[in-house]
Amino acid sequence: MKRQISNLCTLAFLLLAASAAVAPAAVKLPAVIGNNVVVQRDVPLPIWGWADAGEKVTVTLCGASKTATADANGAWALTLPAMKYVAGQKALTMTVKGSNTIELSNILVGEVWVGSGQSNMEFQLRQSTGGEEAIAKANLPTIRLLHVKKVQAKTPAKDIVLQTEGPDAWQVCSPQTVPNFSAVLFFFGQRLSGDLKMPIGLINSSWDGSPIEPWTVTDTARKQGGGMYNAMIAPLQPFPIRGAIWYQGETNVMQKNGLAYYAKTKALIEGWRKTWKNDTLSFYFVQIAPWGNKAYYADGQLPALWEAQTASLKIPRTGMAVTTDLVDNIGDIHPPNKLPVGNRLALWALVKDYGKKDLVYSGPLYKSMKIEGKKIRVSFAHIGGGLASRDKKDLSEFQIAGADGKFVPAKAVIDGETVVVSADGVAAPKTVRFGWHRSANPNLVNKAGLPASPFQTHNWRGGTGEET
Repeated sequence: MKRQISNLCTLAFLLLAASAAVAPAAVKLPAVIGNNVVVQRDVPLPIWGWADAGEKVTVTLCGASKTATADANGAWALTLPAMKYVAGQKALTMTVKGSNTIELSNILVGEVWVGSGQSNMEFQLRQSTGGEEAIAKANLPTIRLLHVKKVQAKTPAKDIVLQTEGPDAWQVCSPQTVPNFSAVLFFFGQRLSGDLKMPIGLINSSWDGSPIEPWTVTDTARKQGGGMYNAMIAPLQPFPIRGAIWYQGETNVMQKNGLAYYAKTKALIEGWRKTWKNDTLSFYFVQIAPWGNKAYYADGQLPALWEAQTASLKIPRTGMAVTTDLVDNIGDIHPPNKLPVGNRLALWALVKDYGKKDLVYSGPLYKSMKIEGKKIRVSFAHIGGGLASRDKKDLSEFQIAGADGKFVPAKAVIDGETVVVSADGVAAPKTVRFGWHRSANPNLVNKAGLPASPFQTHNWRGGTGEET
């Protein structure tokens, strides 16, 4: 009797196992495509996911419908036509139908941006200057937030891991959903939303303390990259985005990368553009803030990285926000005043991506110099209606040197669209530098209030952003 019961149990188990083996797998979408999502306007919209091998999957959105068949590995993909944003457009619904049906709701058409980097990008809104007030006013239903969890992978992952547990990856921006979100990315998106009057999707994929290398594509033929790229960027692709904002570099200063950071930035940008299959993907970055800790920042390393960052403006469709004026505590590597940082990045996007030509989008950037006897005349790009002193005091942190290369403090005077630099005791000047140390806090700005970037004139490798 016991043996019969045992045999019956075994048979039941085998039947259940067989039933499970042949039961159709549920059609599934990646986390980046879900309720509340903002889809990028004006470009074809890839939709992909997983199902049983050979299963047909049909996706319908806004009257357009496409069908795909899952391959031998269960992966399927299709592309819907580009969608336009229309003012007053109602939220949309997407239907995904295979062996099961998925109904996605509250979908908006607009602009999508990724924010990435290390701790100053990850820095939460609740920690920032004015954060409590910003959170209280963050009932902004046309801004949508997606927060990617900090994980790494040895090979490109199929899907992202979400920072917040729950049924929806995308969150409608509200005082409840935004406090732990990236402050820089939120302020960037808030400015775009206010100026463009259209939905904005923001994807925060950042990791405190990370160098640039784990975010970089190392083998574009297989789309293979560093651990953070593999787990936190690759699974977002090919979901269309307008561009990315980037706040990173502090760890690479500590690693004494200096000017080598330019090649690393170029590799990062070009890798993302190739794997996203978008050569015009916009990429705007923050020139990292001064920090006076000499135990971590060796002499000359921060200025060298600043030069590398400025040189990155030679890469098409890039832009840089300078932050030398935003540091209240030179001993804090995380300046909490993130609102101007987000706004300055948004200015580049508003001009370069959205055609707002009446805006000044950059502070003065060194362009050229001319020796005039005992003086050197320095010219700048992006003078923004004229040059000025931020605090109405004499221009600060200019230095000058002769052929011996010994720099001394210099007198600097605004003369029209240039600055004339000189110093007693330097009769035959050869070179100028400005804000060229880890604790820099110079006061040269343009009349739009945007600060000038630190520079040196000798063998300068920086760009001006005028070519992009």
